[in-house]
Amino acid sequence: MKLLQKKVIALVDHEFEDLELWYPVLRLQEEGATVHFVGPEKQTVYKGKYGVPVTTDFGFAEIHSKDYDGILVPGGWAPDKLRRYPEVISYITEMNEAKKPIGQICHAGWVLISAKILQGVKVTSTPGIKDDMENAGAIWIDEPVVIDGHIVSSRRPPDLPQYGEAFVDVLAQS
Repeated sequence: MKLLQKKVIALVDHEFEDLELWYPVLRLQEEGATVHFVGPEKQTVYKGKYGVPVTTDFGFAEIHSKDYDGILVPGGWAPDKLRRYPEVISYITEMNEAKKPIGQICHAGWVLISAKILQGVKVTSTPGIKDDMENAGAIWIDEPVVIDGHIVSSRRPPDLPQYGEAFVDVLAQS
């Protein structure tokens, strides 16, 4: 249990990619981390693209990034909604400045694009947003997982085993 005492934000909104939220969350919990589901409103049920629900622990206005050791942004269609919340952009920019682990998979790169933190950063994502990532200044690499300092990125659900392991390792070292 290498993540005891670590706290992680898992961002949610409707139509997150079910596996891209739950797989890394379960890996973190297996290693002893506390994971809080954070969305637009607390104690609200949000459903993934395939119907798997999650109930938020907190709403965006109730938490501060300084109280957490890392953040997970799932893919699906939720990132297009998440990036519209000023609080989410603040979490990402503050965690980036503090060099705290940021995990993003698939379409989650949209949130990092909106936070304007990708200039010169090596990342991957679903190939569908490769152009978006590169236009934001990222160096896009077609690999299952790309780690650039504290930013851990992955492409899609088949890459989840490597992504989960990489995020756990980066968080353990932070």
